[in-house]
Amino acid sequence: MTSTNIALPLKPTQNNLVDSYLKFQLNQQTAAVLSMKHTQEAILVPIESVTSMPNMPTCILGLMNWRSRIIWIVDLPRMLNLESLDYRVRQYNAIVIQVESLMLGLVVQEIKGTTKFIADEIHSPIGQVASSLVPYLCGCVVQQEEILLVLDAQAIGQSSILRSD
Repeated sequence: MTSTNIALPLKPTQNNLVDSYLKFQLNQQTAAVLSMKHTQEAILVPIESVTSMPNMPTCILGLMNWRSRIIWIVDLPRMLNLESLDYRVRQYNAIVIQVESLMLGLVVQEIKGTTKFIADEIHSPIGQVASSLVPYLCGCVVQQEEILLVLDAQAIGQSSILRSD
């Protein structure tokens, strides 16, 4: 009687599940990713379709109609105290995110596509990035010799800059 070894696949643990992320450039120097769990759509927004609102923080570009919903459009690099985007452009690259009932359009320099990695690859951002960024991050990932900021969509949505209460 011969015995046959059958290799059973390991059950994935919480830390080695592969997650999908949207990859983008915040500005010239900074690359980042956002979990696809919170990402609704990546869109090109003509500047004319954003209605500016008076007396708002400088990072809030205005309001826009997206799929019959009115959403805030936010200059994400400016919100994170990074170098701002070039405002001579005719359209914005925006990522529409949803955190609970809040929907936001986050304007970034360039949308690069999607990427995947496991949670174990995310390292602490402390000491890697400016301390002002840390509250908005889940961490950092090194991918192809590039440091990617892993943004925390919930922290961005709950930012006091965006809350009027």
